[in-house]
Amino acid sequence: MVSITPAKLEDLIHVQSIAQRTWPDTFKNILSPTQIEYMLNWMYSLQMLEEQLKDGYQFFLAEENEEKLGFSGIEINNEPGKTKIHKIYILPSAQGKGIGKKLIQLIKEIAIEHNQKSLLLNVNKYNQNAIAFYEYLGFVNIKAEVIDIGNGYVMDDYVFEMGL
Repeated sequence: MVSITPAKLEDLIHVQSIAQRTWPDTFKNILSPTQIEYMLNWMYSLQMLEEQLKDGYQFFLAEENEEKLGFSGIEINNEPGKTKIHKIYILPSAQGKGIGKKLIQLIKEIAIEHNQKSLLLNVNKYNQNAIAFYEYLGFVNIKAEVIDIGNGYVMDDYVFEMGL
């Protein structure tokens, strides 16, 4: 059975590992290998993850039989009354087991406990599998945005929201 637990500082190595094993498959037809490498080195360095944890992000790890299969990273009150899902990735080999749904359900419960009105997340405009998943769960596309992330790269995203 899949269990989800809050990640501690010493668990961030698992977050990093899952991202490194997930991103190349998730984004292989969307981003260049050099952009994937750039973003992984930037967004998933242990230093960046540790800073986010210290700044109030909460990370959660999903595991089954002591194997780490996925994670999420959230920020409560990213905007007043809104919880931002900054990261949610499931290993390709573990997709389809309901782990993503379980992570979203936990995030909803946490957000409701903190009197949040909605969940927000960004998704790459060309990540059709993720878009379909979020729409299936009840998220709605509220806008598009392009975010300059340096080194000549941008994140070309939709912003999705789910009311609570």
